[in-house]
Amino acid sequence: MIRNIVFDIGNVLAEFSWREHLARFGFTGEKAERIGKAMMLNPTWNELDRGVWSREELLQSFIKEAPDLEQEIRLVFSDLSTIVRKFPKSDSWVQSLKDRGYHVYYLSNYSSHVRKDTEKELTFMKLMDGGIMSYEVQLIKPDLAIYQTLMARYDLQPEECVFLDDTKANIDGALRAGMQGILVKTQEQAMQELDELLKTN
Repeated sequence: MIRNIVFDIGNVLAEFSWREHLARFGFTGEKAERIGKAMMLNPTWNELDRGVWSREELLQSFIKEAPDLEQEIRLVFSDLSTIVRKFPKSDSWVQSLKDRGYHVYYLSNYSSHVRKDTEKELTFMKLMDGGIMSYEVQLIKPDLAIYQTLMARYDLQPEECVFLDDTKANIDGALRAGMQGILVKTQEQAMQELDELLKTN
């Protein structure tokens, strides 16, 4: 029986909108794609979420990918407040699950730097029973240990949990941990699939 709903944040409860963030600084087209490739699409971005590297170490890794864009990269990284935008239905979705008696948690690859800048978009977290952001434990999905850490912290049984994420590898990690999983393509689709699952559990 499902008792616990565990949410990823990016592209599940809030849009990770890096192109719109770059456009805010006036960077579009080819330049935006090059900055995005050097930063948000760079595997090093995961290390930002892991919370191990220093800010300057991360910046140097991004700049190494596009040395001619150092000024732009530093500017974009100085204020990430528009890189995450909450989906309009997220608060009500979380609250409706709480009202139906489910415990709701978050498990997200998220950095302290981005959290500080985007806190105003994360209002749904206040409605939840708890959760883990990757930087807090220096682990990232799909590492099995981060799912186990969540379950140990809140005394959750994996077979009573369903995990929603927009990345297949992260869903596979949840399945390895003994949870059920829903791969999120759109929030509407995820709401429907979750409702169907909960009807049968």
